[in-house]
Amino acid sequence: MLYNAKNGTLKIGGTTMDYIRFGTGERILVMLPGLGDGLRSMKGTALPMAFMYREFAKDFTVYAFSRKNVLPEGYTTRDMARDQAEAMEQLGIECADIFGVSMGGMIAQHLAIDYPKKVGKLILTVTSARPNPILIESIDEWVSCAKRDDHTALMDSNVRRIYSEGYYRKNKWMVPIMGKLTKPKSYDRFFVQADACLTHDAYESLNQIKAPTLVIGGEKDFSLGGDASREIAAKIPGAKLRMYEQWGHGLYEEAKDFNQTVKGFLIK
Repeated sequence: MLYNAKNGTLKIGGTTMDYIRFGTGERILVMLPGLGDGLRSMKGTALPMAFMYREFAKDFTVYAFSRKNVLPEGYTTRDMARDQAEAMEQLGIECADIFGVSMGGMIAQHLAIDYPKKVGKLILTVTSARPNPILIESIDEWVSCAKRDDHTALMDSNVRRIYSEGYYRKNKWMVPIMGKLTKPKSYDRFFVQADACLTHDAYESLNQIKAPTLVIGGEKDFSLGGDASREIAAKIPGAKLRMYEQWGHGLYEEAKDFNQTVKGFLIK
């Protein structure tokens, strides 16, 4: 199969966790996605993910994990980090480079703090160590759309806050189509994960992170703000910071050199 891409499922905590794998490299890279996982898990996405991150396929065996398919109310990012550590144990992954995006970066923070031996290098992309006004406003807006069952409005807010203004103007015609095609059967996982973002607070423990860390942020991040990345980088000993001046929360898709930036940090 292309890029050796495979879909998989694990049994964890009385439920299941979807994941994908691709690549043939000796080094292991674990990717943790953002809050969008609450709307759609990684199930069945091995091929598109492998294509999007094909630059890593030769040097790494890449895993991308969803959160559990059933999440109890009050489940925290620290709980999710514990699940992630268990998933790695099940797959025989003793240590991996960890690449967390947005909410995935929140989980990655706890993984690096609580399970340091499992983390080689750490990349924290467009994420936050604790709630801030921009993050709270974004999630409140998304949750409000979901609670009134207006998925088109949720997608519109999502695209507007995540991508650049130019991208939004060019592609907003697609939002009604996205609203129809991507609506989940239930918002239960989304609500739990959204609440976990609002209660996430690893700030005081960031100085415990020993892994070499790269923090990547966008100056025009309308989802949680660029200062969130600067705050993390200042707190983690020896962390490197890469800020994209013209991009926002979706810089991992919009910045042409993003994959090269991540790979360059990993293979040094």
